[in-house]
Amino acid sequence: MLKYTKISDPEVYGIVEGELKRQEHNIEMIASESTASLEIMELSGSIFTNKTLEGYPGARFQAGSYEADRLEILGIERAKALFGAEHANLQVYSGSTANYGVYASVLKPGDRVLSMRLDQGGHLTHGSPANFFSKVYEYDFYGVNKETEQIDYDELEKKAKEFLPKLIIAGGSSYPRLIDYERICKIAKSVGAYFMVDMAHISGLVAAGVIPSPVPYADFVSSSTTKTLCGPRSGFILCKKEYAKALDKGVFPGSIGSMHLTTMAAKVWLFKHAATEEFKNVMKQVLANGKLLAKELESHGFRIVSGTTDNHIVMVDLRSKGISGKLFQNSLDKVGITVNKNQIPFDPASPFVTSGVRIGVTSITQRGLKENEIKEIADIMDKVASDPENESNLFECKKRTEKLISEFSLYPTGSFND
Repeated sequence: MLKYTKISDPEVYGIVEGELKRQEHNIEMIASESTASLEIMELSGSIFTNKTLEGYPGARFQAGSYEADRLEILGIERAKALFGAEHANLQVYSGSTANYGVYASVLKPGDRVLSMRLDQGGHLTHGSPANFFSKVYEYDFYGVNKETEQIDYDELEKKAKEFLPKLIIAGGSSYPRLIDYERICKIAKSVGAYFMVDMAHISGLVAAGVIPSPVPYADFVSSSTTKTLCGPRSGFILCKKEYAKALDKGVFPGSIGSMHLTTMAAKVWLFKHAATEEFKNVMKQVLANGKLLAKELESHGFRIVSGTTDNHIVMVDLRSKGISGKLFQNSLDKVGITVNKNQIPFDPASPFVTSGVRIGVTSITQRGLKENEIKEIADIMDKVASDPENESNLFECKKRTEKLISEFSLYPTGSFND
């Protein structure tokens, strides 16, 4: 691993080596994280990093594009086949820039957008005041029912009819349940709005066919290629054929410049891998692990937001334990389990403290952890929550964590030998 960097810059090499060791010895449970394959890392650092290219196959702005044209065309066909989509754009750099590409395709400054509240499951790029695009478009928000903690579709429909948005967005970063895409599609059509789904968190589950796909219902579907898709740090967009030209124009030159051909190469490999039985089996286990973790944590006295999970995310309300999300996150980190503090619906705490945590099971599932390990993790979490500032307690929990994860390799032995 990094045999040339090891010689030319030992300081940077040491940092990267330290991160490899951290990941090897940690139980990674941040919902937006997954483990990229060796092929993904190879291609992300491939010879394509030398090539600058703008435009689309057959209409490039630079010469020497024939191999890149072959790559992009292959990737588009693989993405379309994997998701059953009519058109795909692979040039965006991330899930966020995928969203911006859709905005640039169909919206004008001042247009109205209806999306899910950030503090109830939405995403920063869906109109949060902290994001630049909140100054470009006019946003309103729908949320969850206070009793069920699931999307309030009646409220959504009412707001759509009153607000008359040009775009309705579904999907988010901390919503653990399935979404009724068909109903939102009908609502969007009834008010003359485009319908976009941000499936960044669930695209791997969708690709594997283990949860319903938004593709048949949405005009646009955006996604990152990390999270449950387990690929490089990049993104893509799917759309109906009728919006293909508008989307491509919205991406380039509408919202980005030259594409990152290295990560595009990694995405092309990814779309082939995500169609395999191996990948599908991992995603099936992700669902099983998520549901079991929610059940086990509940049995230890944690309150699970909305009662369970339908995907890879378990949202935990810590008020029953009398601790904050910030404290629990930091204490778990000390014992080698990484999660992130997260607001829960109708959270009385600030986003810097929070009453909850967001837990993901993709990375641990990729490493082979199943039912017995999930039960052990839940028990360790309970022990940490019982006395989160007691160093002796944390030390004992850390020993349990190290023993558990030592039995599961992050990568095959010898993968990074120089």
